[in-house]
Amino acid sequence: MALRDQGCETEVADAANEEQKNESLMRLSWALVHSGQPEDVNRGIGMLEASLGKSNSSLQTREKLYLLAVGHYRNGDYTRSREILERCIEIQPDWRQALTLQRLLEEKTKRDGLIGMAIITGAFGVVGLVAGGIIAAASSSRKK
Repeated sequence: MALRDQGCETEVADAANEEQKNESLMRLSWALVHSGQPEDVNRGIGMLEASLGKSNSSLQTREKLYLLAVGHYRNGDYTRSREILERCIEIQPDWRQALTLQRLLEEKTKRDGLIGMAIITGAFGVVGLVAGGIIAAASSSRKK
């Protein structure tokens, strides 16, 4: 766990009231989903999911949904990230951060799809060459 995350942990523990605790939990969740450690990202996702129903406002819900979408994006779960991001955009359709993440998701999905298609096409090409070689060898052996 990074030093920043530890500071956020201390903030949560030292919170004087529920409002301060909620703010500290949001900062901790933000730090966790932006961590380079997958276990931290997963912990942040878990914290956000557990607290989502306890949101006091649509703004807080929007923030939590966005952070959940970021966490799932960072974990490579693009489908789940997109689903959550759509809910976030329903709350505020013109939110620039959410729209930027949505664009990143679309680009990443498109790029991954093109790479996948290239791999499949390449695999079929190799199979075709091997099959062609076998057929050619079989037909030349029949001529002899």
